[in-house]
Amino acid sequence: MAKNHKVEPIGGPPSDVEHLKLESNYLRGSMTDSLNNRITGGLPELDNRLLKFHGSYMQDDRDYRNERQKQKLEPYYQFMLRVVTPGGVATPEQWLLMDSLADKYGTGSLKLTTRQAFQLHGVLKWNLKNTIQEINAAMLTTLAACGDVSRNVMCNPNPYQSELHSEVFHWSQQLTSHLAPKTPAYHEIWLDGEKVVDGADQGEVEPIYGPVYLPRKFKIGIAVPPSNDVDVYSQDLGFIAIVGEDGKLAGFNVSVGGGMGMTHGDTATYPQLAKVIGFITPDQVLDVAEKVVMIQRDYGNRSVRKYARFKYTIDRHGMPWFIDELQDRLGWELAPAREFHFENTGDRYGWTKGKDGKWNLTLYVQAGRVVDTEGNKLRTALREVAKIHTGDFRLTANQNLMIANVTAQKKTKIVAILKEFGIEEGSNYSALRRSALSCVALPTCGLAMAEAERYLPSLIDRLEPVLANAGLQDQEINIRMTGCPNGCARPALGEISFIGKSPGKYNMYMGAGFAGDRLSKMYKENIGEDEIMDTLTPIINRYAAERNKGEHFGDFVIRAGYVKPVTDGTNFHE
Repeated sequence: MAKNHKVEPIGGPPSDVEHLKLESNYLRGSMTDSLNNRITGGLPELDNRLLKFHGSYMQDDRDYRNERQKQKLEPYYQFMLRVVTPGGVATPEQWLLMDSLADKYGTGSLKLTTRQAFQLHGVLKWNLKNTIQEINAAMLTTLAACGDVSRNVMCNPNPYQSELHSEVFHWSQQLTSHLAPKTPAYHEIWLDGEKVVDGADQGEVEPIYGPVYLPRKFKIGIAVPPSNDVDVYSQDLGFIAIVGEDGKLAGFNVSVGGGMGMTHGDTATYPQLAKVIGFITPDQVLDVAEKVVMIQRDYGNRSVRKYARFKYTIDRHGMPWFIDELQDRLGWELAPAREFHFENTGDRYGWTKGKDGKWNLTLYVQAGRVVDTEGNKLRTALREVAKIHTGDFRLTANQNLMIANVTAQKKTKIVAILKEFGIEEGSNYSALRRSALSCVALPTCGLAMAEAERYLPSLIDRLEPVLANAGLQDQEINIRMTGCPNGCARPALGEISFIGKSPGKYNMYMGAGFAGDRLSKMYKENIGEDEIMDTLTPIINRYAAERNKGEHFGDFVIRAGYVKPVTDGTNFHE
């Protein structure tokens, strides 16, 4: 390593969270006692923070918060459980299990996340252990679905190249397993595993993370060009599949330093696109991922959590230092990056036939919420499909669902089931609606400043006639909305995006790249629905009249001068 790039870890006293993790005895804390405390439906602060590592967030229903305060009752505490599903792949049996848990312990709906994971909402504290045990019995886990560790590893569903998908999916599984916390605390607390004797040698409990884990969450995604559906540049660490001349996986380009979160009013925080630093062969994937994670462990900011993400570690020390540090730890150098090209970030709806002769159906799921509504019994239909399906289910990075590896015989039966329950394949929805992403936001997310999942559909209701009148009803425009700037629905990569500022008010951004390769930029601040419509309508009409052939909306608003291109995350606010 070039020694002139060597730096020391960030200074400053560790934050309170770092002390909590260190004192937790590898994520145990007093969790067992807190779960058994019947006086309250919540958890104390230490155990609440530790619970994230176990795959759950404590929340309260904010729709009832004021009323419960008036009645001098504690908040309506409930828990969100997130289930790790590497690459978003689940068996029909696992789907049926999650579907049953939604009624047994949750709110009667399943949530498909933008990281290809399942979420259950509304689980009460008394039911957490039973829910996790049933999830584990189905060969799934909630361990490391949240917390300061590597999260669920995303992977392109890729129905068109079945053999290649099998290879990249294998690496999403391997990465998830390799980077999972090794502490026995999860099994002790939730699965009644044998307790490790206090005072035993803990030196190798967490060989990758150590006793305080990472400074913040860490996200990994695998993309297969030309599709960038996993938004690989938004990931802390990305692997971009490179196909050889024989059509097989030759290896991956490596990208580092992406991240969507920021804080309103703090220009030292910003979204950032990852940068490609080189090429590796498949057998080098785990080594590279491990060493990248360990660099963040050693050099990430542990004093101020909002500056702790990996992108800031790289920006603070510089990419040349990072590459030197990585190659020094690896003991070998990355090869030069290879050519690739991304075309889009969306899903391809309807039936497609894979190279193996099997069929794949991608269904539109509004906001990723699997629920029955009048005339559209999606949850019931998918339950019936799962009972006869012999392939798998794949959760996409756009909150949609793929029924994959369907035989010709089963296809006929699945078509009949979907028709019986009023399920359309997606073509009946407008292109704008099919391209929409939103986070959960209110009423359960404690960070939300405004609505997202419950509001975006109604905003699209108003925008659809504008687009139709302009002849753009079939034009795909990536639109995204979040209730806060944490970035869960990757709003900085929306050609049009809204980030909640306060109830009913949003900062509006435009100009992201359709292929996920350029950030959006703020156009108007703190605006409500009427101003959103007044602002967007003339821009949409001008786009319809003046766009070049094949020009995407994000490219047009830059060419027309509405916003300047964001070339680096640090000028996102300028």
